[in-house]
Amino acid sequence: MATNEGSERANVDISKIKVGQGEGYDKKCIFCKVVNNEMGTEILHVDEEVSCFRDIKPGAPHHYLVVPTRHVGNCKSLSKEHVSLVEKMVEIGMEILQKNNVLDLSDVRFGFHWPPFCSVSHLHLHVLAPASQLGFMSRLFYRPNSYWFVMADQLIQQLNSKGETT
Repeated sequence: MATNEGSERANVDISKIKVGQGEGYDKKCIFCKVVNNEMGTEILHVDEEVSCFRDIKPGAPHHYLVVPTRHVGNCKSLSKEHVSLVEKMVEIGMEILQKNNVLDLSDVRFGFHWPPFCSVSHLHLHVLAPASQLGFMSRLFYRPNSYWFVMADQLIQQLNSKGETT
């Protein structure tokens, strides 16, 4: 279970980071609303690049979503220039796990649903731990490198193999 330290609100003034309803904000996107503090969701981490909060339908005892603070489409829309963003998302996911006393990082799963198997079209990294405690349905939904779920390291490899952006 999460400790008090990990369940505290992020020590960042969200109002200074608030995207607002201009560039980088999709008014129809639930994750844009969450990041903009319009939904009352507990934000575990927020900075200029990424934000983190708990999944509302957890597939594991620790199930967090790390999303870009500004709207970015799903993983299929990414290019090589997004590698650093995906790496930062993984880094923040690891930090949140460690703050919640998940120390065995060999029993975690970091990944993205591959379109059309995304319920929200805002890029979001699923951080699940311990992976060994995923239930039957969660093992299917978050199956590594399946047609519908790609591990973060595999996505980074795919993005790095794409040609230079113009």
